[in-house]
Amino acid sequence: MQLLKDRIQKDGIVMEGNVLKVDSFLNHQMDITLFNELGKEFHRRFADCGVNKLLTIEASGIGISCITAQYFRVPVVFAKKMKTKNIVGDVYHSRVASYTHGKDYEIFVSKRFLGAGDRVLILDDFLANGEALQGLISLCRQAGAEVVGAGICIEKAFQPGGDIIRSQGIRVESLARIKSMSAESGVEFC
Repeated sequence: MQLLKDRIQKDGIVMEGNVLKVDSFLNHQMDITLFNELGKEFHRRFADCGVNKLLTIEASGIGISCITAQYFRVPVVFAKKMKTKNIVGDVYHSRVASYTHGKDYEIFVSKRFLGAGDRVLILDDFLANGEALQGLISLCRQAGAEVVGAGICIEKAFQPGGDIIRSQGIRVESLARIKSMSAESGVEFC
């Protein structure tokens, strides 16, 4: 998606350790006009899949998922990274390693919101090593839900996550795929 690639070129900052900082428009400060276009594009790509739920992980995927949900007219469910007092009853849970944060999280979704018969589109801001997606896929499998695909804003194609998820037979649609990046030369897209 050229609009997203242009925005990454303009406002993205490549940092040490293969980190792409897009916090001015994607995952700290959110450009809702851009999110609206991302949502339209995810809907265009997955409209024929019978999606009845969107699933993401807190926190960066929530905004994108909420805007996208308006096009699918379905609810958004997000996996929480901490079991709190307001998550009561039975839950599905999985462990994920965060590339950005450098730590492991236990993620949770209430069994009330994900179940057999659901056709789930997973959405997230980044795909690098695939840990978050693996955790969300695990939640869906525990629930007996079908993962119809994964919509990713930015995929670091030079890291293994996309290949790992695709090798499981899951359709992954990334709006911007990065071939390489460095602080010196910037971002090169696939």
